[in-house]
Parts: sequence; structure tokens; C-alpha cells
Amino acid sequence: MHANQSLILALPKGRILKEVMPLVNRAGITPEPAFDDPSARQLQFATNVEGLSIIRVRSFDVATFVAFGAAHFGVAGNDVLMEFDYGEIYAPVDLDIGHCRLSVAEPRDMVESDDPTRWSHIRVATKYPGITRKHFAARGVQAECIKLNGAMELAPGLGLCRRIVDLVSTGATLRENGLVEIEKIADVTSRLIVNRAALKTRPTEVQPWIDRFREIADAA
Repeated sequence: MHANQSLILALPKGRILKEVMPLVNRAGITPEPAFDDPSARQLQFATNVEGLSIIRVRSFDVATFVAFGAAHFGVAGNDVLMEFDYGEIYAPVDLDIGHCRLSVAEPRDMVESDDPTRWSHIRVATKYPGITRKHFAARGVQAECIKLNGAMELAPGLGLCRRIVDLVSTGATLRENGLVEIEKIADVTSRLIVNRAALKTRPTEVQPWIDRFREIADAA
């Protein structure tokens, strides 16, 4: 990370991008037209702010880009922050968007006969193996995690495992796939995250953005 490098804001693709862009616009940042062009294939975009560009990456990758200094600040859910637990990331502002929860779910026909207090070992499909192992270890349960990046709801019905840990918003996808949410691990919202080294070495550039996003979040 060079001292004279333009600041880079990392934003997540997908559902959260739609929620965060009004906040980004309120902060005075407008990306170039290609950002909203579905046919554009570029991943880095200029903005109306001199010395600031935006990169658009997968939600899990936002934290990695920021932690390793490829981006100076960004937006990531606390599910991602909990999973990676990067010491290089500072998360000063809860943006109060992207509300959902990280939960354990199992097939509906298992619920009546299942007793979670008797679990000693379980197999779980999830894209959050770190959080899952830590959560169950705190209860004395050994969790064997099968890493999937999507379509977790298919795992129980196809015999891959009996339970999943995944993000839940309305619960509709679980219900449509015959699953029931049986335990909440954590509530999830999206946070403004900052590279600690960038904040230390370029405070006059980075701190104002933290203050601006905090004001916007507080006003909302």
C-alpha cells in the first residue's frame, strides 16, 4: 500500500450492493456510468471524487482486499468478519443494512425427535466453517464442516449431511426446501471496514470517510 496511491473502496456484489449504494451516494460518491451497466465487465471504477475509486468483488473477498491493503476501506457483513477474524481490519461503523441472521437448520421431519442438548458430534454443510466450529465447540460439540459456497439447502435432502449453517433472512428458502431454523448463531448487519495501516498512515484521508458514513448511518 503506497502513501500516494488513490484510495480504494471495496463494495460487495449482490443483494448488499443495492442496499449500500444509497449510503455511498449520500456520502457524495458517484461511480462512473459503467458501474451500473450490466454489460460492463470491469471490476474497478472511477468516481466523481478525485483520488477515490471503487472495486466490486464477492462479499467474502471484500474483507480480504481490505485486510491485505489492496483496498483501504469497504463494506462487509459481520458474518464475514467473524469468519476470517482479520486483525488488520477495523470496523468502526454499523451501517444498519443487510439485516439477516446466521442460523442452524435441519429437515422438518427431524425436529420433533431431535434434541440439540444431546449432540456430541454433528456434520454440517456451510460456507462458515470457522464460525460453525467455534460456535459448537463452545457447547462441547465437535462439528465436522463440509464447505459449500451455495445451495446449502440441498445438502440434507441429498444425504450430504443432516444440518446446515447459513444466512437466513425471511426463511422462505428454508421452508421451500423442507428445512426448519432451529438455532440462531448471530445477527448480521453490514459494517464499514477500514485497513488499520491505512488509517494510521493516511488519517487525514481515511478518517473523514469514517466520519461521513457514521453520520449517514446515525441519521438513518
